[in-house]
Amino acid sequence: MATPNSTHFYDEHAQRLFDQYQSLEFEQVHGEWLHHLPEQPGLVLDIGAGSGRDAKALAQRGWQVVAVEPADKLRVLGQTTTARLDVSWLEDSLPALNSVRQLSQRFQLILVSAVWMHLPGENQQRALRVLSSLLAPGGHLVMTVREGPNNDARQFHPVDMGVLDRWAQNLALLPVQASHNGDQLGREGVTWHLRVFRLPDDGTGALPSLRHIIVNDDKASSYKLGLLRTLTRLADSAPGIVISRTDEWVTVPLGAVGLFWIKLYRPLLIERDLRQSPGQKGYGFAKDDFYRLRQLSPHDLRIGSAFLDPQCAASVMRALRDACQTILKMPAHFITWPGSQRPVFEGQYQGIRIREQAVRLDSATLASFGTFQIPTPLWDAMSRYACWLEPAIVHEWIQLMQRYDTSYDTGTLHNALQWQESRRDTQQVRQLVAQRLKHPAPLPCVWTHNDL
Repeated sequence: MATPNSTHFYDEHAQRLFDQYQSLEFEQVHGEWLHHLPEQPGLVLDIGAGSGRDAKALAQRGWQVVAVEPADKLRVLGQTTTARLDVSWLEDSLPALNSVRQLSQRFQLILVSAVWMHLPGENQQRALRVLSSLLAPGGHLVMTVREGPNNDARQFHPVDMGVLDRWAQNLALLPVQASHNGDQLGREGVTWHLRVFRLPDDGTGALPSLRHIIVNDDKASSYKLGLLRTLTRLADSAPGIVISRTDEWVTVPLGAVGLFWIKLYRPLLIERDLRQSPGQKGYGFAKDDFYRLRQLSPHDLRIGSAFLDPQCAASVMRALRDACQTILKMPAHFITWPGSQRPVFEGQYQGIRIREQAVRLDSATLASFGTFQIPTPLWDAMSRYACWLEPAIVHEWIQLMQRYDTSYDTGTLHNALQWQESRRDTQQVRQLVAQRLKHPAPLPCVWTHNDL
């Protein structure tokens, strides 16, 4: 939280700072965001609780408060303020919050007021990640950050609010409110930034489960992220590929999962040779047939594509077979529900005899490899929240690849993870029409040869 020098300052001037904080009402300081509080109070984490002003006000509203304050003398004063209220005090600090994490609780509200600028820049991203892991589904993270000069011994560090917003997006936190206001105590040159973020919740538990896999699940390779992004892309862009749907499961052709998987990994492995696991081992699906896809445009790898050349068609089908087998053997097997060994996804591989003959990647062909089942709430969450899930997946994927090879440039990795879509527009035709209009000349009809 605060640096040692700052914590010492808060202890040395505890009474003066206590009186200063208590001179402002809770509503005066925080009224701008209070409308986000749910009607039903819950569990709140007040980090840098200081004088206990905010903890007291929240407890009086029915909230159960865990108040964190590293400065001993200030914490004692705060405990006196909140006596006989439902407030538990802890000595702890960011970025680790070890004592808080040992509680194994998730909070509906986390308040980080006038704390963030005490964190050195190298600790800020880690601290935000820890805070996001402590939020309950649907919970809010409220942060106020001081900007401006300081005339005492406390150490303040620069905070780039734009970077903070990007970190929050990468952690799958939704922006709810942002503002920039003057200082309630009237200090010249001092202003305050407000940020309110929310951890999404679709009411089924699907979004928190997906977020857990994306952000917190152990990953020996990029395969788990690859499968999640593959399924998110399918749910978002190809919902018509669904074979059947019940209240429990959505069933899709296993070959469609393999096709989108190949499309994701083609630029990573074929075009840029980027490591997807530690060491130098190969990948179960990336065999000779996968690398023969180099001759194809990435836009050929789409549902409905026809491959008329028999040898090319056979290579595509074998590459799909290898991808399907790897998906079932690795990520689909090891992605489990939190706290259990039960796989989230189910799949059945169906042996297929591949011949050198023309093929079209339609639903029937893709289903000939087998079927893949996704829990219906997860499929719906992937479809509705793809624009939220995909940036989080991409961010984790980039961090994973940089752990495999620290020389990788972030921009290069972002480009490699761009989803390659076919571009359809009328620009070329419009240019031809414009040229014709600029230089009029006879334009015969291809059937009648009459001038158009």
